[in-house]
Formats: sequence, C-alpha cells, structure tokens
Amino acid sequence: MTNTFHRLSKLIFGGATGIALLTSSLPLRGQSVLDQYVTEALRGNLVLQERKVSLEKAMLAIREAKRLFGPTVSFETQYTLAQGGRRISFPVGDLLNPVYATLNQLTASSRFPQIANVEEQFLPDNFYDVRIRSAMPLLNPEIRINLDIRTRQAELTQAEIDTYRRELVKEVKSAWYDHLMTHQAVAILESALGLVEEGLRLNRSLLANGKGLPAQVVRAEAEVASVEARLSSARSDRRNAAARLNFLVNHPLTDSVPAVEPDLPMSLLQVLSDSVRAQVGRREELRGLGIATDIGRDMLRMVGSYRKPRVGAFLDLASQGFDFQFDRRSAFYLGGFSLQLPIYAGGRNRMKVRQAELDLKALGSRTLNVSRQLELSALVARNAVRDAHASWLSAQREEKASVQYHQLVDRGYREGVNTYIELLEARNQLTSSRLQSVIRRCSLLKAFAAYERETAAYQLPLTNE
Repeated sequence: MTNTFHRLSKLIFGGATGIALLTSSLPLRGQSVLDQYVTEALRGNLVLQERKVSLEKAMLAIREAKRLFGPTVSFETQYTLAQGGRRISFPVGDLLNPVYATLNQLTASSRFPQIANVEEQFLPDNFYDVRIRSAMPLLNPEIRINLDIRTRQAELTQAEIDTYRRELVKEVKSAWYDHLMTHQAVAILESALGLVEEGLRLNRSLLANGKGLPAQVVRAEAEVASVEARLSSARSDRRNAAARLNFLVNHPLTDSVPAVEPDLPMSLLQVLSDSVRAQVGRREELRGLGIATDIGRDMLRMVGSYRKPRVGAFLDLASQGFDFQFDRRSAFYLGGFSLQLPIYAGGRNRMKVRQAELDLKALGSRTLNVSRQLELSALVARNAVRDAHASWLSAQREEKASVQYHQLVDRGYREGVNTYIELLEARNQLTSSRLQSVIRRCSLLKAFAAYERETAAYQLPLTNE
C-alpha cells in the first residue's frame, strides 16, 4: 500500500501506551497462507489472464506458419460482358467468294453461296472462366525462417508473461506484509486505547477524591482523543491493504484477509551472508533478450535469403466458354512450375541485410546494458535487505529497553516517585518502539521479496494455469 508507511510514521509519535504484539489464533502458518495467495494470484490475476491471450495468439501464429508448407486451393470464377474496343477483321468473303463464283459457273449451280467478311472484337462477350487453382511451394527458405521466428516470438511472449508473474509475486507479498503491518498496528493502538482510557478513569477518580489535578484529567482526555484518531487512520489503512491484496488475487475487494505472522524465510540468512553473491542470470528479462537476439538472427537470415531461388508448382482445373456452355471442349486443366530468382534490385536487398546486421548489433549492446542494470538492482536490493535487518534488530533492542523503562516508571508513578508526565512519555516511547518493530520487520520482509524479484530466486510454477 502506497501510504502505509507515511501514515504509520505519524502513529509512531502519538500519545499511545504500549501493549504486547498481536498473536493470531488461526491454525495456519503465515507462510502457508501467503503461498496460497501467491498461487491464487498466478492463477486468477486479471492482467495475467489478459497476457495469456497474447500467448494463445502467438501459438496460433505458429500453427499458421506450419500451414504455409502445404498447398493452397482456391475457387476462382469470372464472367465478362463486353461491347466495343479493338477488333480484328478476317476477309473471308474477299478470299472465297471468287472461288465460289467460279465453282458455281463450272457446276451450273448455286451450291456455293457468297459469304461476308468476318469482324471479331478482342474483348470476350458473354464469356465465363471457372477454375479450381492449387498451388504449393516446393522451395522457399522464407517459410522455414518464418516458422522459426513465430516459434521464438511465442517464447518471447512466454518470457514476458513470466516477467509479469514474478513481479506479481512480489506485489502480492508486499501487499500481504502491508496488511499484516497495519493489522498489528491496529491491535497495538486498540490496546493502547484501553490503557489510556483506564488512565483517564484513574485520573477522574483521583480528582473526585481530591488527590488529583484537573490538568491531569484534561491531558488524559487529550491522549484518548489522539489514540482514537490514530486508530481510525490505522483501520482505514488495514482496509485499503486488504482491498489491494484482494484485487491482486482477483477476490472481492471486501473479502476478509487473515493476519497470520509469517516466519522469516530461511534463505534470508544466505542473503545476509557476505559469501553469497547476487545472481541475475535467471531473470526473465535476460531470457527475453536472448530470444530477441535469436529473432534478430532469423530476420538477418530472411533478408539474406533473397539470393536463393523460389520454386513452386500449380495446377488449374478449369472451364471456359461462351453462353455458359459446358462440354468436353470447354473443360481443361493447366499445370506447371514457377521459378523466381532475383537478378537486379538496385542494391535494396543488400541495404536490408545491413540494416538487420545493425539491429542485431544494437540488440547486443542493449543486452549487455540491461545485464549490468540488473546486477546493480540486485546489489542494491541485497544491501536493502541487510539494512532492513539491521534496523529490525535495533528496533527489537529499543523495544526491549522501552518495556523495562515503562515498567520502572509505572511502578514509580504508583508509588508517587514519578509524575504523570513521565508515565505518559514512557508509554509513548513503548508504543513508538513497538510500532517501529512491526514496521521494520515488515520492511525486512518486503525488502527480501524485492530481492527475490531482482534475483529471480522465487521458483515460479512451470505452467500458467
């Protein structure tokens, strides 16, 4: 939760009295509950569900690329009507009419009639063309390379999803620790409210018996009002922290969240050891950049394959004719092979190859830069864990000293040795130290969750289900 630490920082310097930390009566251990929330988030987070759609699309693209190896069959038809345009003349009458006239004279008959010249337009009129066309690539290197690219793009999408899954794990853990911190703060302030209310009743009783002062009653009333205000703010923080956790795991925002104190992870001791070096080689970002580099190499292969020939085969089963006549003369088949080999393109293909080489070079520099950045982030996260651990140990010592000091001042106040102001200061110091101990312990857990994120130490499930 964004404002949790800011609000609790205000609570630290309040006028509350100290109590013992909350102990939960739930049977489950904190780590078990947290692991359950992480599992539910990886299964039901809405943003993660949206990103899974991208992976499904990438898998479909792979299937589509595989189908490019097979044949394609299409039905094509065309019907044309035409009038005018260029024409061609056949002087059939001029060539045959003299011959026919001579034959009629010789035979003394009219068996050979006179015929007219023929004129035919180029554009076919009332003409149909129907065919089933089949085509299949026999040699095309781009198809194989395209399948490799689609496969690696799916792997890249999976790496991006895993990156978000790892970030989601960190967010769920941080939200859980924020909720736990606010829950314990509420418990502390609720008990503190009971103590200051008891102090108010005591001072009113002393004043009624003539042994107290009105100023002490007014001061006790102010302490009660101050703790009530801080308690109201802490309860609001607890509701907001629970709502954020429910949002991440796709639960109703108003669902109750158990507050079970988790144990410190055993791997935390390894982080605190000077002999352990932060590793970032398992980061999904680096895996994604490696896949992107492979895609860049495939793109270089694709643009460089322009030198290789493309061979294909085709077959048409068709029929052509006028006036929708269909017979054995109109039906035909047409098949063959095609060969494509570039000869000259003005150097454009070589420029594309050079561009792909430069893109691959830039990707290599980016990979190196990101790797260094991740190493720096892991080192900073590791130092943050150590600082948070040192702060938590210091808060524990401060809390222990505050408990002893409050016991001494409380005994002295009851015996008349210490004043009421000294008792209030002791109570404030104890409450502040216990709140600090809660905050710093949760800060340690959140810092370790961030370290797990930076070093990919958390073992993600193999699937997205």
